[in-house]
Amino acid sequence: MARKKGFDYFAAMEQLATNGHLAAKRFSLLINDYSETALSEAAAEIHGLEKEGDKVIAELTNELYDSFITPIDREDILVISERLDDILDGIMGLTYLFENLVITKIRPETNLFAEMIVQATQGVETALKEFPKFKNSKTLRQMINDVNTIESEADLLYSKMKKALFTDETDVLEIIKWKDIYDRFESIINDTESAVDIIDGMVIKNT
Repeated sequence: MARKKGFDYFAAMEQLATNGHLAAKRFSLLINDYSETALSEAAAEIHGLEKEGDKVIAELTNELYDSFITPIDREDILVISERLDDILDGIMGLTYLFENLVITKIRPETNLFAEMIVQATQGVETALKEFPKFKNSKTLRQMINDVNTIESEADLLYSKMKKALFTDETDVLEIIKWKDIYDRFESIINDTESAVDIIDGMVIKNT
């Protein structure tokens, strides 16, 4: 009887990162050409990516329970997978937030924040692709640094946008709505930084 091929944990984690990047790109497209109809279409596509991610997480978790040997510590695999899932959940949650808050018009520079999420998730995706060969990778360290840089730039943009919101907006309801949205943007960016920081820690542990 042929021996069952071992589960590819690295491929599973990479798939989660890829889905996060695809979701970020789809959300950015929405922000750049926003309408309520476009929101419904984007939400459906991002929800599909998130559901795929849930399946990957379920399969990966089941394999962790059953496997005696894993390529790196099972706790590390679980932690990074959960963080990658948080990124996907956060982007999907943004589409629900826009729908529930009945957002009809995009505020200035929101597209810049969305693009930063695209860049950060791309960095996470590349870092996951490079991680299996971390001992010889020439780009992994740069990707980790790039995502940390994007997070710092996003912090500045987040502060600028919130200040403008509280300074320029006179509609209290709009202030409440967009504060929630900006906070969610910031949370997603923080999750991308957390993901690469975990990868960095795993590299150090396994070197």
